[in-house]
Amino acid sequence: QVQLVESGGGLVQAGGSLRLSCTTSGRSFSAYTMGWFRQGPGKEREIVAAINRSGGNTYYADSVEGRFTISRDTAKVYLQMNGLKPEDSAVYYCAAKTTYGADWTQKANYGYWGQGTQVTVSS
Repeated sequence: QVQLVESGGGLVQAGGSLRLSCTTSGRSFSAYTMGWFRQGPGKEREIVAAINRSGGNTYYADSVEGRFTISRDTAKVYLQMNGLKPEDSAVYYCAAKTTYGADWTQKANYGYWGQGTQVTVSS
């Protein structure tokens, strides 16, 4: 079992930055590929970024490539968000991928989720 708690969300002006953190507890955190997802009002939950177990490989959605950076250490996963835009406003979720070998961009392959943290970008 893995417990995930996100923090770091808030209100920021367009062009600003935020750093989200996902604190984990439970055994074998290092065994999981981790992802950040977001869900805006009336929208589907979508992948933002993912990082493999070693931290050596990452994935970014086209919409955030070059602006967001995902990283991890022994107990946390981070999402550094720079150059924020109003369209980045959403609830951001941290998740642990529990389906071995499956597509890491698909939310169905993630079995553990945090409660989410709100990010609001004003224009």
